[in-house]
Amino acid sequence: MTTTTTMTPTKPKVLIADDEPNIVISLEYLMKREGYQVLVARDGEQALSMIRAERPALVLLDVMMPGRSGFEVCQSVRTDEAFAGMKIMLLTAKGRDTDVAQGMALGADAYMTKPFSTRELAARVRELLGKDGA
Repeated sequence: MTTTTTMTPTKPKVLIADDEPNIVISLEYLMKREGYQVLVARDGEQALSMIRAERPALVLLDVMMPGRSGFEVCQSVRTDEAFAGMKIMLLTAKGRDTDVAQGMALGADAYMTKPFSTRELAARVRELLGKDGA
């Protein structure tokens, strides 16, 4: 009897980019429970490096981070055609209409304000990654 791993599809990679340890722990647990490979970046520069190296299917991106803001990271990703299919969800305490509009204008696929429901976040992630069959 032989065993093969070809039947198991690879899990999509999700990058959590946030400088708040408690949020990272919570998101990491949630994304692993949902069946995703999880990567973590603690600031904007590290997020960009990991995006280039790992090419995650989705980036959960905090807007207010040291180094580069989530808005700056989002803009950098969207100006690089190599990352055309990558999904970006901005997570932030900045929930004003102007902040949401700025995030969406920079190319975010979704925007969720903190505090957020983990059930709602998991559903949005499934929705974003399901569109491309990831």
